[in-house]
Amino acid sequence: EALWITFKIATLGSLLAAVLGAPLGFLSARNMHVPFIIAWSARRILDVCRSIHTLVFGLLLVGIIGLGPMAGILAIALHSMGTWGKLYAESIETLDMRPIEAVRATGATPVQVFLFAVWPALLPNFISNHLYVWEYNMRDSTVLGLIGAGGLGLLVSEAVSLFQWGRLATLLIAIVLMVVAFDALSRKVRAALL
Repeated sequence: EALWITFKIATLGSLLAAVLGAPLGFLSARNMHVPFIIAWSARRILDVCRSIHTLVFGLLLVGIIGLGPMAGILAIALHSMGTWGKLYAESIETLDMRPIEAVRATGATPVQVFLFAVWPALLPNFISNHLYVWEYNMRDSTVLGLIGAGGLGLLVSEAVSLFQWGRLATLLIAIVLMVVAFDALSRKVRAALL
């Protein structure tokens, strides 16, 4: 059950980060011709989220909303939103702008430009970046359990405080196996999709 909670914290936090970070990444990309104040604001939001560690967000959120997985999910989402948005903006900035300008020249709306020119070119990077952030968050979600977000980290904290070294060793092996399995799964998904 603790393994499942850890997985849910990482997965839901990563998905929420993607939903929140994608628009900010698009707005902060220098080649998307977004008005200066909007682009500047999007970049600052991403900078702030990236500069505050997940553990700090977790401590703040545990104090605000209480113990449990929701604090962990939001902590991961807030920090990862900054990372995810930055990676997304950099992917957009490396795009070949000729197809985008061609679609824009036809009179397409910004949404149509995104759907028909930007998104198809970004999809491989989008998948790769999301899997990277998700892998990282699998490890981070374990640490968040130490401060009360639940999952394997909470069991590790209990085992240490009760001097249950055998139980601690078992939990650490479970964490390592989870990360190794997730890395292997991530590699297979990347190979299949890219």
